[in-house]
Amino acid sequence: MLGSNCTQATEFSLVGFTENPATQVTLFLLFLLTYLVTILGNLGMITLIRASPLLHSPMYYFLGNLAFVNLCSSTIITPRMLFGVFLGKKRMAYAGCLAQVFTSTLFLVTECFLLAVMAYDRYVAICQPLLYPLVMSPERCSQLVTWSYLLGLTNGIGQTIGMSSLFFCGSSTINLFFCDISLLILLSTSDTTLSLAILRTASSLLGVPSILVVLASYVAIIPTILSISSAEGKHKAFSTCASHLTIVSIFYGALIFMYLIPRSDTSRGGEKWVAVLYTVVTPMLNPWIYSLRNKEVKEAWRRLRKTKRSWILTLFNFVKAKF
Repeated sequence: MLGSNCTQATEFSLVGFTENPATQVTLFLLFLLTYLVTILGNLGMITLIRASPLLHSPMYYFLGNLAFVNLCSSTIITPRMLFGVFLGKKRMAYAGCLAQVFTSTLFLVTECFLLAVMAYDRYVAICQPLLYPLVMSPERCSQLVTWSYLLGLTNGIGQTIGMSSLFFCGSSTINLFFCDISLLILLSTSDTTLSLAILRTASSLLGVPSILVVLASYVAIIPTILSISSAEGKHKAFSTCASHLTIVSIFYGALIFMYLIPRSDTSRGGEKWVAVLYTVVTPMLNPWIYSLRNKEVKEAWRRLRKTKRSWILTLFNFVKAKF
């Protein structure tokens, strides 16, 4: 029972990484650079996919949506973190925290399902190549992406309802750089039954199935790749899967550490850096890993640059002729 003199917290204090001024400046510059690279990389990937007919295929359709989700999820958390690191503004209003819980959990689950859909896409392309145009039709791809966003939206609404039912009295300090629903549940002084039920249900019905889809896809993909007789074909298949596996390993590994492994006092210090992996690092790495290891992306970029130079030259000659 809550005391009669206890009032609901109106703001939360987000704990930063360090109080050392020199280290704070270093972290600010590092996170700022990371965020700028994230914006540049994901916007560039979206633009390239839309502008290049060479990339108008299911795999790049999913990748474009993943870039959009990365752009949104990073913007939700990183700028606010930069204010906290550099300006010392570590307090966040209750409404702002509620909004961050909604948006971050929405895009977190959306990314989980997009990564699962991309794994399924690779499974069909490699293990069932003759059925690929039928199975991954434009209509089916659109449905898979739409369901990914709808499931993310469902999770965001559910987690927000769970947080709105919590009461915070006394300590309002969150030992992280953003409002994380699991830490808010631990911080609450009210009955957390509903919030815990929503969190566990989301983990069981949304998080775990997406991981199982990825695992099942690659259990089937790897033997198929190994059975390819052509060295060039085997290399191409491994190349398209390696980028996805790299991102999946970092992203899901961080989520498992944060939400599925029981917390202990010794792990709390490392939670911030694990959270940095899936909120800051992964959104930055996604477009660069996929582009640097992908010949089609490189070729699309080369053609786009060539077209752009040709267009500029045509415009220059037109202006020169007129004047």
